[in-house]
Amino acid sequence: MLAWLLGLDIISGPAPWVLWGITAALIVVLLVRRYTGGRALRALLAVVIGGVLGLALSWMLDAIDVFGTPLPDPVKWWAAGCFAAIGLGIVSLWDSTAPRKIVAVVTIIASLLSGTIGINAAFGLDRNLGDLLEISTLQPVGELPKPVHTAAAAADAPLYTTWHAPAGMPAHGEVRQLSGASRIPSTAGFVPRDAAIYLPPAALVADPPVLPVMVQMMGLPGSPTPTAIQTAVDAFAAKHDGLGPIVIVADQLGSSRQNPGCADSKAFGGVNTYFNVDIPEWIRTHLRVPAAPADWTISGYSNGGACSFLYGAQHPEIWGSLASQSGEEWPGWERPAPVLSKVFGGSRAAFDANKPENVLAAHPGAYRGRVAVFTAGAVDHVYGPPARHAADLARAAGFTTTFFAIPGAGHVGPALSVGLDETLRVLAPVWGLAP
Repeated sequence: MLAWLLGLDIISGPAPWVLWGITAALIVVLLVRRYTGGRALRALLAVVIGGVLGLALSWMLDAIDVFGTPLPDPVKWWAAGCFAAIGLGIVSLWDSTAPRKIVAVVTIIASLLSGTIGINAAFGLDRNLGDLLEISTLQPVGELPKPVHTAAAAADAPLYTTWHAPAGMPAHGEVRQLSGASRIPSTAGFVPRDAAIYLPPAALVADPPVLPVMVQMMGLPGSPTPTAIQTAVDAFAAKHDGLGPIVIVADQLGSSRQNPGCADSKAFGGVNTYFNVDIPEWIRTHLRVPAAPADWTISGYSNGGACSFLYGAQHPEIWGSLASQSGEEWPGWERPAPVLSKVFGGSRAAFDANKPENVLAAHPGAYRGRVAVFTAGAVDHVYGPPARHAADLARAAGFTTTFFAIPGAGHVGPALSVGLDETLRVLAPVWGLAP
């Protein structure tokens, strides 16, 4: 029952509409009563004051940049509506019968839940209740396809020309938790939250092909949830006979409220080592993937995009391609002060050395044949320009670079979902999964 509840789709499923409908009905019940002049005035003032407080709170949170990105416009109206309904519920506790008081309390609770779900839908990042609460409902991963060791895959015919989906292949991929015995070990003191793995349909057959691998990082605040990547790769696989990359969604933060700056440090441990030593070693010993860097991709959204750009620049011998969906230009870009202080001990030289621009400049000629994909919302005026500048830096350093502006998108919702779709579209020919 708990797993079912946590797995509810709270963006596009029926659950939000059911909740909103119940809340609207409760509000109507509170509004339908015999009014005196005093009752009417109290109700009107409660609704107006509540709505103004909701708007004021959302504007204040936006002004002090609590979420690290401009709030989507619907957030302000959800906040105003939520607080207005709560105001009505509170004022309905006075001068009312016991049943009406019960309805008022339930309305207050329902309004809080409706506002939370509505605001979450406006961001469009946490698709189910478990994602929103950072509670995983994934089952531990079972037996994985036996690894193979081949560096010749890049010279073979592209996989899409030789692959034929067998009868009985699942229609959708699977996501599993990498926990317990299957947990990716962290050897340098960093304590990540459990990673997740997505296996496309082609990886779930009796004799799976050798598939490319992609490591994905999410944003800050956030958690290593695989929901967005599962949706994107499932859609891709449905058009490509079940083919798609194996994806590990890994944690570069350790907590949704800290920023280790993509670096090894005394404060947070070896984040860089985890992604560029520990995870690659686990992939080599546990997954059926090619050895050639061309089939290995490091990718990230927002804060994770800063890390993917940095790691792709630092380790072209591991990552043949990098992708950044609305990524920060460099680690700590959004709030540099705590990263400079906590991660680098106040050393400006070390902080600057961790910027991809300076890493690229220190490795001239190292990126020939490497691919970089950058995406950003076309109306994201905060993260969009840095993403475009990052693409220019990668192109100038020798990466084969794509930049895609997502029409009508800001920093959330389509910025991630369409950004992942575009990432897969551009990299599919590189991986041999499409012409």
